[in-house]
Amino acid sequence: MDGDFRTTFVRDPAALRQHPALVLNADYRPLSYYPLSLWPWQEAVKAAWLDRVDIVATYDEVVRSPSTSIHIPSVVVLKDYVKPRKRVAFTRFNLFLRDEFRCQYCGARGDLTFDHVVPRARGGITSWENVVAACSPCNLRKGSHSLRQSGLSLMRPPRRPGAEELRNMGRKFPPGHLHESWVDYLYWDAELEA
Repeated sequence: MDGDFRTTFVRDPAALRQHPALVLNADYRPLSYYPLSLWPWQEAVKAAWLDRVDIVATYDEVVRSPSTSIHIPSVVVLKDYVKPRKRVAFTRFNLFLRDEFRCQYCGARGDLTFDHVVPRARGGITSWENVVAACSPCNLRKGSHSLRQSGLSLMRPPRRPGAEELRNMGRKFPPGHLHESWVDYLYWDAELEA
């Protein structure tokens, strides 16, 4: 629990298989959507015991010590607000998330790599504005050619995403398992159907 809250929740994926707790910031929004901010139940119980979080929803299962019993938390809220990062790190994952895990030339999903729009051999740099997600066939087809020479075109021009934009993009990719107690907190600001 000590340390950076943005990374501690992804420590041990195996521990998240049994009763994970959705971690909300003090404003009742998830710390992150993709990956979803989850803690193993043990971390959530520890944080509650140390009075660092409030429990807002629980599983039916109970854990016991010799002197205490507690329902396993399914949703916890941090008591102290963690200010979201404004700068988005230029990582392969964030690049794929910006491009919605699609090849920016043909729209294919699946086995992606990244491609320099202006090839490095022609002076292109590795930056948000010059790198896109690409499938292997498109990447090979383009090679070190310009877009015009390769006959390819971009679905949309590459650009630096904002932190809020990337967080919202992550909402489009929910994890394989969503506990019913999480749904109201994940999509509370979504537009309601009339």
